[in-house]
Amino acid sequence: MRATARTGKVRALASRRVADIVSLQDLYRRRLATADDALGLLRDGDQVVVPISAGEPPTLLAALSARRREFRGVTVAQMLAMRSYGYFDPATAEHVRHVSMFFGGASRSGGQQGWIDFIPNNFSEMPAMIERGDVACDVVFALASPMDEHGNLALGLSPDYTMAAMRRARSVVLEVNPQVPFAQGNCHVHVSQVTALVESSEPVYEAALAAIGPVQQGIAAHVAELVEDGSTLQIGYGSIPDAVVQQLTHKRDLGVHTEMIGDGILALVEAGAVTNRRKNYLPGRMVATFALGSARLYRYMHRNPAIEMHPADFTNDPALAGRNDRLVAINGTLQVDLLGQCGSETLGLSPYSGTGGQADFVRAANRSRGGKAVIVLPSTARNGTVSRIVPTLAAGTHVSTGKNEVNYVVTEHGVAQLRGKPARRRAQELIAIAHPDFRAELLGEARRLGIL
Repeated sequence: MRATARTGKVRALASRRVADIVSLQDLYRRRLATADDALGLLRDGDQVVVPISAGEPPTLLAALSARRREFRGVTVAQMLAMRSYGYFDPATAEHVRHVSMFFGGASRSGGQQGWIDFIPNNFSEMPAMIERGDVACDVVFALASPMDEHGNLALGLSPDYTMAAMRRARSVVLEVNPQVPFAQGNCHVHVSQVTALVESSEPVYEAALAAIGPVQQGIAAHVAELVEDGSTLQIGYGSIPDAVVQQLTHKRDLGVHTEMIGDGILALVEAGAVTNRRKNYLPGRMVATFALGSARLYRYMHRNPAIEMHPADFTNDPALAGRNDRLVAINGTLQVDLLGQCGSETLGLSPYSGTGGQADFVRAANRSRGGKAVIVLPSTARNGTVSRIVPTLAAGTHVSTGKNEVNYVVTEHGVAQLRGKPARRRAQELIAIAHPDFRAELLGEARRLGIL
């Protein structure tokens, strides 16, 4: 009798489970729409928030581009757009206008010409800026994974500021693509919280590895000497980070707490250099807020408990990231003056990129026990005709990392350690890692300015 009763309970639970799944699938079907249907949720004057980089939904944004002249005063706010959609068009900016939080190849020229707007920010603060209403959010368009058996979809490529935006938005539209990984971490949204679902199978954006030359290799060799076994890494995208990764494959028990995960970090995992075993904060797990790489990287992330994707107010919070001992934060800049101020986002007044997470992770590394904040740059630009180490930053340059925060500066000619040193010593160290062709000129300018 007891066995029969237990069997009955198991069957009842199984039947209830099947009913729940059917109910979720029915809810999913009711949310299904075409991209054109989803555009019906937009109103004139709305701001649409879109995730960073590979998390952008191509079907939805292509549909918006095709019908952009039907709207007036709509803005699309996004950090680091990857594709130049049709609405990247000065002739129709009064209808749909892009608002950048970090310029890249798709948005840079529009920012320089003035028909793309810019919102200054620290990446870690973007979720709070949206939740407080400092950055408007009426509608969210985002790329998501297929729904799991519990009714959850994952923003596996970019929870960044989008999780906060979904809590604020009037309407949430997810483009569901089977190539998006169902990642672990705080990146899940329940189907009941979604206004509309648009299915697509368009390839997810992939970023190729950057070209690496002798300058990048020289910088990477110096950076690699700063990375000890057991260090935790924050490293970004580009030729210098990719070169650094190649120099770290022999290291042991590295950890990862970063904003971006790319194929370079995957290569370190596969080489056995990244194990996360010695991380004292979130040991055993890599942590990131967005992914940008190859389809192979995205497949690696799918249901992988070794990596968690979280919003930027978690990954980039200096107080949290700084809990990692020996945090090595590696970030690039465009220009450094003789006090160590870094201009990483403009060329004079001309916009180039944005602050992103540089300020966040410089502060985090400075808080970390044994941490190292590393700023990297080639010593020259324009085919060796211009020094990137300069007496003073070019007029109008936005300071991304201030003199009080900069620690290590690395060029292909060496390492300057600045933190805690007076202005005279800083200038001497920076001149020593400038290109030899410019050292005498920099020395003379330092004397003229009264630094030496």
